[in-house]
Amino acid sequence: MKLFKLILLCLFLFSNAYANTIYELIKIPHLEIYNIKTDNKLRYLYAKQPFTIGLDNNINCFNSSKKDLEKKYVIIEKNLRRYSKDFLKKINLKYIVLCEDLSISGIGTAGIPDNIMKTLIVDIKFNEKYFERVLHHEVFHIINDTYKEIFDKKIWSSFNPSGFNYAKCSTCTKKIGLDTYQKTNGFITEYSRSTASEDMAEVFSHLMYGNIPDEIDPILKKKIEFIRKGISKIDKNFVL
Repeated sequence: MKLFKLILLCLFLFSNAYANTIYELIKIPHLEIYNIKTDNKLRYLYAKQPFTIGLDNNINCFNSSKKDLEKKYVIIEKNLRRYSKDFLKKINLKYIVLCEDLSISGIGTAGIPDNIMKTLIVDIKFNEKYFERVLHHEVFHIINDTYKEIFDKKIWSSFNPSGFNYAKCSTCTKKIGLDTYQKTNGFITEYSRSTASEDMAEVFSHLMYGNIPDEIDPILKKKIEFIRKGISKIDKNFVL
């Protein structure tokens, strides 16, 4: 009995010590380990309590029930295991933070990527219709932020129809629809029309999720080829 209690105490101390170490690395409080023994070495953490972060304390997320965590973790891990350990190291992604009702400056969002902290915060309660695809969308933001020279916005924008201009920011427009267009005309969703980086992320996520429309226009073909070439420059073994 004493040995059993000692083992439990050691596990408790290890978990708290690791959580404290994680905080020092990524500066998000109230996190605990969900799973750190994955094949691609992603560390999954979850919010034990609500947290507020950001330079202006403008990022908020809340803790989830054990049932919801278990359900969504299976889906998230299935999608993210497609990224190898080597690829994740190259793009600077190591930690996945699971929480719900994620928002930035009061605006709900599916995820918040931070390649500097090697972290992606995921709202596990985001719309289930798009949830899996959006995971890859957010991963692309990590990729894009790490390799801005590869995914040049000016080159990307040059593919678009003459006279088209993106918004100044993704929250500066009402173009937020995530349904996949059947007639693409250069863009794969309404949200693709918001900014160049969101457009790239939408194309990448559709490629990863496998729901590119059967018939695509010449502009979208150029965009798809651009994404594929860019990813191959990072890792020629990555299957896209």
